[in-house]
This record gives sequence, C-alpha cells and structure tokens, in this order.
Amino acid sequence: MTVMERVVATDQPLLKVEGLTKRYGARIGCADVSFDLFPGEVLGIVGESGSGKSTLLSCLAGQQRPDLGRVAYEGRDVLAMGETERRRLSRTDWAYVHQNPRDGLRMGVSAGGNVGERLMAVGARHYGQIRGKAADWLGRVEIAVDRIDDRPSAFSGGMQQRLQIARNLVTQPRLVFMDEPTGGLDVSVQARLLDLLRGLVRDLGLSVIIVTHDLAVVRLLAHRLMVMKSGYVVEQGLTDQVLDDPQHAYTQLLVSSVLQV
Repeated sequence: MTVMERVVATDQPLLKVEGLTKRYGARIGCADVSFDLFPGEVLGIVGESGSGKSTLLSCLAGQQRPDLGRVAYEGRDVLAMGETERRRLSRTDWAYVHQNPRDGLRMGVSAGGNVGERLMAVGARHYGQIRGKAADWLGRVEIAVDRIDDRPSAFSGGMQQRLQIARNLVTQPRLVFMDEPTGGLDVSVQARLLDLLRGLVRDLGLSVIIVTHDLAVVRLLAHRLMVMKSGYVVEQGLTDQVLDDPQHAYTQLLVSSVLQV
C-alpha cells in the first residue's frame, strides 16, 4: 500500500472511540471520552499531570482495559478481540513509542537486532534482508550505520529514542501511539527529534495519537487537539484554533503557561 493510498480521503475513521471510561476505585482515570481518528491524522492530547491523558492512551493501546466504552479499529471492536488477535494487531498495524526508550527497547540486544525483531514479528526471515533494512532505518533516524552492532546502553538518551522510533516504524504500522516522546531530552535534542518525527509521519502517512505536556510539540505535529482535565475532555478542535483562541478557562491557563504541566 502506497502512502497516497493510506491517506486518501475517506469518511470512515481508522479508530472510533465511544464513551471510554477508566476508574481506579473512586478516582477517575478518564471519563466518557469519544472521538474519531482518520487515516493520516495526528491527534494530540494535552493536560497537566494527573489529567488522564496517559490513562486514556494506555486504554486505547490495549495496555489497560477500560471499565466502559468502545474502541473500534477499522470497524472491528478491539475490546472484544481475543488476546492473540490483539497481540497480532500490536505487532502489525499498531506501534507504541514510550517516553523512556528503555521501556520500548531490548537493552541487551544490538541496535540492528532491536529493529530486526520487529521485522521478524511480521514474518521476515532472510537474515541479509533483515540486516539491510535495519541498517537503512538506522540511517533514516540519524544513527550511524557502523553502530548497528552496538547495544542501546552505549547510546545517548536521544539516540535511544531514535532507535525506539526505528524499531516501531520499520514495519510501517498504520497507527502509532506516542507517550511524551520528547520528554526528558535536552532542548536541542528535542528539536532534532521533532523534526525527524514530523518528516516520518508525513512520508509514511501515519495516523498518530500523541500525549504530551508540551504545547510546542502538538503545535508542530498535531492536526487536532484534545485538552484533558481531571479525566474529562474539556476542549477539542483544530490545533491552531485551540491554541490561538482557547475557549475553556483551563485551556486558557495552559496556553498562558500559568499551570505547571
């Protein structure tokens, strides 16, 4: 499937979420969240710590099971899938980029091996082709190819994050979940990583749901934006519209940097 075929205009959402709710006893993780995500679209989710954005992302990605609601991927009810089918989906159509790259990498395996494992998970078996594609992707994420046999523990934090991105995107998934992908990195490293991500999202025609506390990240990457507070979505719309003309008082505080997010 070409990039153009993946982002062709359609009135059918890639992901449809209805009334998603997760509670931890009396505490609300997220409540009554509904939205559609279309092919090639990037949705940003922002809010202060404890707003529910990470809980929502983990429920969407199948890492937690919500108490109520429905998540449909290409019309299929994800929550009704068996464990085997959900795992297959996470290896093929979906990918998850963690804030801490160590959570998304095999630290005892070489850089090339980390990328190659994802290829093998979707059926690749020819060693030479796997290594060649891994080398190509290391180059794409600006890691020197002569470091293909180095372990991630020998890399800087920024390089580890770029390696995690290569590992996740090498199979060209349709939907990518990103949890604070630039968190904890120096400003200059963040800028390079954001530029890399923007190019990959565009070139591969990816659909992305990105959670972040950094409004500059969503302004650069996201087409649409959802603002969460205390587990609820308080405002959503086109990213520039929400950030340039926020309607909800909480969003206004976020934009004016009054809240420490």
